[in-house]
Amino acid sequence: MTWKNRKVLVTGADGFIGSHLAEALVARGAEVTALALYNAFDSHGWLDHVAPEARAAMRLVRGDIRDPHQMAALSRGQETVFHLAALIAIPHSYQAPSSYVQTNVQGTVNVLTAARDAGVARIVHASTSEVYGTARFTPITEDHPLHGQSPYAASKIGADMMVESFVRSFDLPAVTLRPFNTYGPRQSERAVIGTVIRQAVDDRCECLSLGSLSPARDFTFVGDTVEAFIKVAELDGDHAGHVFNAGSGRMVAIGDMVEMVRRITGCDKPVVEEEQRLRPAASEVMALQADASSLGEATGWAPAVDLEDGLERTVAWWRGHVDTVRSDVGYVV
Repeated sequence: MTWKNRKVLVTGADGFIGSHLAEALVARGAEVTALALYNAFDSHGWLDHVAPEARAAMRLVRGDIRDPHQMAALSRGQETVFHLAALIAIPHSYQAPSSYVQTNVQGTVNVLTAARDAGVARIVHASTSEVYGTARFTPITEDHPLHGQSPYAASKIGADMMVESFVRSFDLPAVTLRPFNTYGPRQSERAVIGTVIRQAVDDRCECLSLGSLSPARDFTFVGDTVEAFIKVAELDGDHAGHVFNAGSGRMVAIGDMVEMVRRITGCDKPVVEEEQRLRPAASEVMALQADASSLGEATGWAPAVDLEDGLERTVAWWRGHVDTVRSDVGYVV
């Protein structure tokens, strides 16, 4: 298939991965409708940071996936829908779990219903490796049991099951991609790599304040994750209902990642584990490592950027944006 002149809707285009995906689709010639969450600050989130020519090529729309009527209107005439919009901050899900159900579960139902009624040819739903919980075996295949260890994870499991049900009930041409921890330029301090790098390069931060250093994660550079989204969208109809992991296959402890960042940045600040940054003990996911062989076999996808190179690129971005992202050096999600 070709993306040139293909009509594409990206929900969550204002987010970290969504903004990179919308930008990549424009570069391939797609006609992109980029949905950003409505706000009163005249902001389109990270879309305000993409190259001006790419942003100008998009149709920018503010809205909310919780509104089924708007989702129906936006889906008409679309050939592909990438559904990335979600509430994703795990710590906040402990404080406001109902909002995660309303957005991540009901919002997904609204997007699926709209896509079904509009006759969209391909829907790609963004899941998360958090649905697996702490690994019972590694590397994690798509057959690993789902375990909702946080309200966020539980809401994403619910969304994934709604996608599966729409495929079975309505023959919806949907596939699900489960990216493992994605990082890179234009990621906020909501994510651990972002918060480590910001504190390392910001002279106003006297130390690196973190939660637990013991959990291990499979980190994937954002460009590789975007390529995975595009490749699964290009699969034929026989793959409807399939779930694919996207990850590097390399598991790194948070503490080891911190040391990599310290070497790259030349940072000698002390590392401090703060209680307010810790997850509840039974909720912390201790190990995530992807088996992405199914994705590779189906699409030929493989990560192209290793962790060290990706961290260097991300550090370079942060050095140019540390004074523009936010002023609060004590940010805690």
